[in-house]
Amino acid sequence: MNAQPAKLTLDILQSAVAGHAAALRRITTLQPAGGPGDKVFPPTYEGGKYATEKRVIEGGEIADCVLLDSVQSQANRMELALLDALRARRIELPLLTVRFDDPSLRKRFTVTSLEAPHRIADALLRDSLCGGTVFRKSEKGRVLDDAEPWNATGLFGLNPTALLFGLWDSTGPRGGLGVKFQRALVSEIVGISVQPGVKTSSRLDPAQVMLASGPVYARAESNSTDPEWTLDPTLALKEKGQAKKLGKDGKPSESNHGNVTPGIVDGGFTLTYARQTTVLSLPALRRLRFPVQDRAESDPARDAVARTALAALGLLGATLAAEAGADLRSRCLLVPTEPFEWELLGPAPAAAQRYELDGDGAIALFAAAVDRARSAGLPWEGEIILTPTTELTRLVAKSQDLSSQERA
Repeated sequence: MNAQPAKLTLDILQSAVAGHAAALRRITTLQPAGGPGDKVFPPTYEGGKYATEKRVIEGGEIADCVLLDSVQSQANRMELALLDALRARRIELPLLTVRFDDPSLRKRFTVTSLEAPHRIADALLRDSLCGGTVFRKSEKGRVLDDAEPWNATGLFGLNPTALLFGLWDSTGPRGGLGVKFQRALVSEIVGISVQPGVKTSSRLDPAQVMLASGPVYARAESNSTDPEWTLDPTLALKEKGQAKKLGKDGKPSESNHGNVTPGIVDGGFTLTYARQTTVLSLPALRRLRFPVQDRAESDPARDAVARTALAALGLLGATLAAEAGADLRSRCLLVPTEPFEWELLGPAPAAAQRYELDGDGAIALFAAAVDRARSAGLPWEGEIILTPTTELTRLVAKSQDLSSQERA
C-alpha cells in the first residue's frame, strides 16, 4: 500500500529549488461530470477543427487523443485564480491595473497584468500612463528594457507571474528582439483514447413562420420602432442597384424567424479518460538571477529565496485553479477521480517524493516564501494603477462605436 503523501513545507521547497531536483509534477485523471461515456466538447480552432493527434501513453500504447485545454489556456486559468485570490484579499501579489472608465467609452472595463495577453509587456499597459508618464518610459516600466534571465529582479517585483508563465517583450522598442523568458510552469488537459461524435441542430418557431413568407431584406434605415430587416424591397439596402437580401436567399430564418431544418454535423468526443499534466521546471527557475542595488552579480542566497517564492507562486496558481474546477466551456465539465498530489522528481531515476497541498496550504506556503523574499531585500510591489493615454482611449472608443454600428 502506498504511503500517504507528506506535507510540503517551505524548507522542503527551498531545498528542492536550491538542489538538483528536476521538477514538481502533478498528474490528475479526470472524467466528464456526466460520468464515463458522457460527451465533451473540446475547443475548436481555425476552420472549426479540433486539435486531435495520436500520442504514446502508458505501456507504449498509441492512442487517439484530443486537446481539451491548451498550455496557454491553462496559464490564463491559473492567473485568473490568482487574481480572484488577490481580490478576495487572500494573498498579496504585485499587480498592474489599467482602468478604462472614460465617459467617452460605451463599455467601461479594467485590464490587469494577470489578464493582459502579453502580461507586463502588453500594449494596453505600454500605452498607459504611470504617474503621468507613458508606462514604458516610467521608472517602473523601464525594468523591461534591462530585464534578462540574469537580471530578473525588476520583473520579480512588478509581475512575477511573467517569470513563471513566460514573457516576450515583442511590443516594446526592440520589437522581436525584446527579452524572452521561457515558461517554467506548463499544464494541459488531454482526452485519451477518444471517439469522435456528432451533434444535432434544429429550431421550432412558435410563430410557425413559413419559408414562403420571405424574402427578407436588410433595412437601409432603422429606427426605434422597426427591426433591422424588412419585407419591403423599397426600404432595403441597395447592392448593385438591387434590394439586398439577408444572407444568401433572404430566408426568414436569416432573421431568426421560422423553423430550422434538423441537421447532423460532427461534434464532441467520448473518451476513456482525461489527463491533466502540470509541470513546474526547477532548472528553468535556477536560470534566473536577482541582483539588487545596481550590482552586476547576484547573491546566491538571495537567488535561492527568489526562486523559491516563484515556485511557491506556481504551486499556488495551479492549486487554486484546480480547486476552482475544470469547467472548461459549455459541455466540457470535468471532475477529478483522485486526490491532487504533487511529485518531486529528482535528477536521476528514483521513486518520486509525493506531497499534499491544498489551497489554504498553498496560500500559507506562498506567504511565507514572500516574507523571506522581502527580508532578503527583494522588491514586492502592491497594486499600481495606470491610466490609458488619450490616444488609447480614443482608439478603444472608436472601436466600440464601430462594433456597435456593425451589430446594428
